[in-house]
Amino acid sequence: MENTQTIDSVCTYCGVGCDIAAHVKDNKIQKIFAHKDGVVSQGKLCIKGKYGFDFVDSKERLRIPRIKKSFLEKNPSIKEAIASSLVDFDDVWYESDLESATTAAAMKLKEIQAKYGRKSIASIGGARTSCESVYLFQKFTRHTLNSPHVDNCARVCHSPSLKGMRTTIGEGAATNPYNDIYNCEFMIVIGSNTTEAHPIIANRIVDMAQKHDNLAVFDVREIKLHRFAKYKAIMPYEANLLVLNMLAHVIISEELYDKSFIAERTKDFKEFKEMILNDPYADPKYFEQIEGYEDLAKMIPKIAREYALKKSMIFWGLGITEHLDGSYAVMAITHLALMTGNIGKAGAGLMPLRGQNNVQGACDMGMLPYFAPDYQVPKEVGLMTPQLVDEMLEGRLKAVLNIGEDLTHIHPNINKVERGIQNLELIMVQELFMTDITSRADIVIGVKSAYEKTGVYVNAMRRLHLSQPLVESDLPDDWEVLQLLDNKMGGKSAYKNSNEIWDEVREVAYRRFSGASYIRLQRHRKRGLQWPVHTEDTPILHQLDFRTDDGLGEFHYHQYKLRNMVQEIVEKKERNYYLTTGRTIAMYNNAAQTKQTASLVNRYDEDTLLVNSSDADDFRGERVILRTENGETKPLKVKFTDKVEPKALFVTFHYADSKINALFGDESDELILTAAFKSVKVEVVNL
Repeated sequence: MENTQTIDSVCTYCGVGCDIAAHVKDNKIQKIFAHKDGVVSQGKLCIKGKYGFDFVDSKERLRIPRIKKSFLEKNPSIKEAIASSLVDFDDVWYESDLESATTAAAMKLKEIQAKYGRKSIASIGGARTSCESVYLFQKFTRHTLNSPHVDNCARVCHSPSLKGMRTTIGEGAATNPYNDIYNCEFMIVIGSNTTEAHPIIANRIVDMAQKHDNLAVFDVREIKLHRFAKYKAIMPYEANLLVLNMLAHVIISEELYDKSFIAERTKDFKEFKEMILNDPYADPKYFEQIEGYEDLAKMIPKIAREYALKKSMIFWGLGITEHLDGSYAVMAITHLALMTGNIGKAGAGLMPLRGQNNVQGACDMGMLPYFAPDYQVPKEVGLMTPQLVDEMLEGRLKAVLNIGEDLTHIHPNINKVERGIQNLELIMVQELFMTDITSRADIVIGVKSAYEKTGVYVNAMRRLHLSQPLVESDLPDDWEVLQLLDNKMGGKSAYKNSNEIWDEVREVAYRRFSGASYIRLQRHRKRGLQWPVHTEDTPILHQLDFRTDDGLGEFHYHQYKLRNMVQEIVEKKERNYYLTTGRTIAMYNNAAQTKQTASLVNRYDEDTLLVNSSDADDFRGERVILRTENGETKPLKVKFTDKVEPKALFVTFHYADSKINALFGDESDELILTAAFKSVKVEVVNL
């Protein structure tokens, strides 16, 4: 392999955050693999990480800034200021240069704030870029623009994990490293299709399950992970809190809880115990009256006993968080750990499986309306994304700056979002490709991908990895675009490189990152470092105290509310169809990157609806439309299977033209507004 370099970096896809290596020749990636001694990857990558790199030099990459012609016609003074840079691209767009594109954006932002006030601008996104860029994104918005409105895609995924865990144990992050799976004696996976969404973690779970037969899997449909499970728990839609409270009920009623741990390290258990023992929904026998799911009445006590009496870990994904009671369900998960002492030690803990490769880092950097960097209180609390959409509709929000988040594809109630953005006077997007939101933007700037830049990424287990470029690119990094914009808006940013930004992060967010210098991260590139990093890193959290004000874990009981599918079964009402959504292993989120690789598209080229074979009479053609009061999908290909339950439907959401998220309205988590993507009642329309 003459003239071929081997370069180490970080995978650009999911929150597992695999260490990767690339063979690079003539500034082109030839192959991506993982070193056998890679701490996260263990020498293995999923098909996206291994093959999904064609996006880097795709002909469809955004390489030259674009400005919409209609925007400039509405803003003649801006057009006049940058006229010499404009080149016709097509009927919709001019091409321009970075200097002119940021000048146009700055002129419009100043005009908007002068007319509508400082809060008329919001910044959304950042979990697909580095910590350095997302730190500057929130800093620029909060300090230079003086707007409190910052948010990221955690709003549609794991914000309830952050809320639920911080409420009960003071920290909203995974408590243990992935390799602690090898130290545990029992595992519960709930609301996570781990083999599809987080395959490299699933490898560890499957290894242990095959050796020790110690896995319980809860899901609304049969997934691959059930093949390896001792307890194959299929539950009704929206029954997470019901099931989790039942597990707690068994542990309490059979006195399987750790009395000394509760006494020394928690508070409010007595009240919690009384409430749960008097809750009619918390007794597993309640499932005896839920037709089709009666086996859970006996299975739940068995799972509870094993969990309580063994060193155990719980893993969860969006199947927990994307519900009306997502935050409460996360609290119920932490209650189980607090009751049994299954936290703060090797092989026992809590693992929220995050979706984006830097969503943990984006939250750590303060890209949330209610947290500054390091989860400190901001000078002013802003609005969450669903509230910002309402502000658009009310005419108070007039500009959105966006980095790598496809607002009109991955967010709920997309018909409403589309109505809202029509009221905006400026949308500026920094992206790799023309996604659904970029087609609606006024200014679009192509930026470096993760494989073309240096930066810190924080994975789902708090592990920091320092990426380095696999190939050289003359595109700007996200932070470089922001710095240009900042200077034109009166800011003083003058960073020479990403290292200078990171050194500032280490000072501002010192509680987590003070010891995580570039030099140390370079030295531990394959291993990474788990925050908090001071003299050493911290693989396991909560060993002595919880991160609450008094160091004690807290119990916050919330009763399950009877509704939808369970209510229809119990009250013997006419059964409706309920839909849940999720990923497939070949595609990633909005598919902007993965659909650039032909082998991945060939494996999964459209969103497909899974239907139980017994429901075939209601699905009379090869394709159907799904409809709710909020909107409808495009015609979806139907596939009959026994892997979903009767009246239960499943579909992926990777392709924007499927319009899956038109089905969802404003129904969301009660505390943190994460959309209820995992259960919606739908009408089936035959074509």
